[in-house]
Order: sequence, then C-alpha cells, then structure tokens
Amino acid sequence: MSGKPKITPGAVMTVQTGWRDTVLICRKCSKKLDGGFGEGGEQTLRTALRERLRETGQRRAVRIIETGCFGVCPKRAVVACLGRQSERLLVLGEGADVGVLAGTSPPAG
Repeated sequence: MSGKPKITPGAVMTVQTGWRDTVLICRKCSKKLDGGFGEGGEQTLRTALRERLRETGQRRAVRIIETGCFGVCPKRAVVACLGRQSERLLVLGEGADVGVLAGTSPPAG
C-alpha cells in the first residue's frame, strides 16, 4: 500500500503496523529527570531504550511514544506502560535497566 489510505465517511479500517509492542513513556517524568539512563546515566529513557532496541535487532518492532502524565509522578523515576500489558504501569528509577521495556531483561517485583 502506498500513499495515504482512502476511507469513506463512517467507515472503519485497520492498518498493519509491523510492531510487536508499543511503549508509552511519560513526557513529564522524562523532562524532570533529564537523563538518568544508559551508559553513564546521561541519556533519557527514550534514547536509552531506542539504543537497546537497536542493539538487540528490535528497533522497528517496538514503537516508543512519549505521552502525557499517567498520574503517578514518582521522584527520580520515569513512568512507562507496555502496550501489551496496559493493566499495569512500570516505574523505572534512575539508572534502571531499560531492558525491562525492550523485553531483554525480566521485570523486577
């Protein structure tokens, strides 16, 4: 399929994404923390996660989306949500292993 899909008013259609998962990251938490992840703790959660996905060959399989506040608002941490597990939020403290979001590390407690 090339170009924009054409849809008639009132119709519903689906479009294949090619993603196996989506990760929603709180933009407000990320901005407050201003880094804290990756080697040396200088990367944002989004950047560190993107790098991990690239290293594991999953760069295009997971879509990372920064979103509004989830209402948890932890100190020195970022709130994220895996699309396939939307019934729970993950709170990643500064320096946490981003592999939890990339599916390359088991989640802690």
